[in-house]
Formats: sequence, C-alpha cells, structure tokens
Amino acid sequence: MKSLGLINGNLVDLDENVISMEDRGHQFGDGVYEVTKVYNGRCFALKPHLERLYRSLRAIRIPATYTFEELVEFHELLIEKSGIVEGAIYLQITRGVAPRIHSFPEQVVPCLTMSIRPAGKVNKELWEKGVKVTLIPDERWLRCDIKSLNLLPNILGKQQAKEAGCYEGVMVRDRHVTEGTSSNFFVVKDDVVWTYPASPLILKGITRTIVMDQLAKELGITILEKAFETSFIKDASEAFLSGTSTEIMPVTMINGNKVGDGEVGPITRKLQMAYTRLIDEECERK
Repeated sequence: MKSLGLINGNLVDLDENVISMEDRGHQFGDGVYEVTKVYNGRCFALKPHLERLYRSLRAIRIPATYTFEELVEFHELLIEKSGIVEGAIYLQITRGVAPRIHSFPEQVVPCLTMSIRPAGKVNKELWEKGVKVTLIPDERWLRCDIKSLNLLPNILGKQQAKEAGCYEGVMVRDRHVTEGTSSNFFVVKDDVVWTYPASPLILKGITRTIVMDQLAKELGITILEKAFETSFIKDASEAFLSGTSTEIMPVTMINGNKVGDGEVGPITRKLQMAYTRLIDEECERK
C-alpha cells in the first residue's frame, strides 16, 4: 500500500518532478479541484463530486478534456494500483502550461493531476465530544461556489483557528455566518436546522447536499437555508460542520462559549449515524 499519483492518465510516483514551472495552476492558481474519500476501497459520492468539478470548469472556462467515465476509471485505477483501502483522492485540473500572461493563452491543453493517500477515519473522540470553533472574517472573493485552487484566505483562516486552539474557523461576512474554511456550518434552534443559503458566497458542499437533500428528509428534520447573524448562534441548541473529510462534526463551543449545554445534540447525532450508514451502504466491500 503506497501513495500514488497520476498525470494526464499516466501513473507516477509522488516524488517525480512532473509539473512544468509554467503550469498556470502553479503560477496563477488557474484551476479547480475535488477531493473524494475512499472507504473500503471504494469512492464515496464520486458522481456528485465529478458533477461539481465540471460546473467549476465551466465557470472559469477551462474545457473538459476527459469524460466522466474516464475520470471514474482514473479513480478506480489509483485505488487498485495503490492498494489503499481507506484514503482520499485529490484531483486537480489547471488551464495548462503556457508562457506567463494573465489572459487566457491560445491552444493550451488543460493538465490533470491526481493523487491518492491513506487517510484515517474521523477522530472518534472529536466525533463523540464535539469540537471548538472560532469566528473569523470572511475575506474571500465573491465566487466561493467555484472550487478553485485559490485558497489563501481559507489557509490563513484555518491557521488562525489552529492558533486559537480550535478545530475550525467559521467565517462571517457582513455580520452573517457563512461557512467554515473547509466545511459548511449549521446551527439548530427550536428543532430547526439553519444554514447559509447556496449562493456564490459559499461552496455548496457535497456532504452539505447529502445532509439537506437526503438525510434530513429521511429523518424528518427541517432544514432552513437562510442567512443568520452571529447573535443568532448564541441561543442555538446545537451546531455542526459538514465536509468530505470532516463528515458530520459536532460543534460544542464557539468563541469560548458553549453551544446549548455543551454536549452533542440529538439532531446532530442522528445525522452522524445516518451519514455513517450511507457510507457503509455505498462502500460495502465487494
């Protein structure tokens, strides 16, 4: 079992020097990406991840040079050749290699790179007890719905959270709580789940969509997509994060203050269990 890479369909070792210095992803962040989790040797929710990848490509006008079927084959190839059973696959497509100019170069071929690495399951203690988060300014651009390579504000926000002893930084724009640096954010109040509405100001997470369109409906949980201010969360009874790597992570403390009674709430726990069941069903051993 070993980490492994792929570039434009060809398998490579991760320590090989295969990326050109003039790749526009390297020079401009001119590209998009996706991350898919592997459970029991199978990709979870691969189809919606690839659908979002194509939406991101269209949004920044990079032509799709690989079919959906080819990308699925590349994911399966990396799993097979690496021998990794529990891991994560990172996929990136840049506009390609060209002399450095800001405008789109002509006749440039997009560059696909992928990698697979082992990835453990979510920390069980955090999953059981919940995590601390801190509120930080949302200083990103206005097209956060595009899963682009430009993540510097997210990185700075994550580091700020880390230095504050927190699991995540939850961003605030114009007094409204948007999302985490690498997750979506939800609060529960009066048995209703609230989250910022899908818009260019947040990334419409795949796990977020699963929670809203599938799990909540199955469990009879009401979810409201509506902006709320920071003062709203003071009276929340529960809060949680969602994300591909985060899964469903309870939040029990925000800015040093307990959420509700400081324990993982019943709605969050139901969603956690339902999400785990869904993974087991989709990624059951062959």
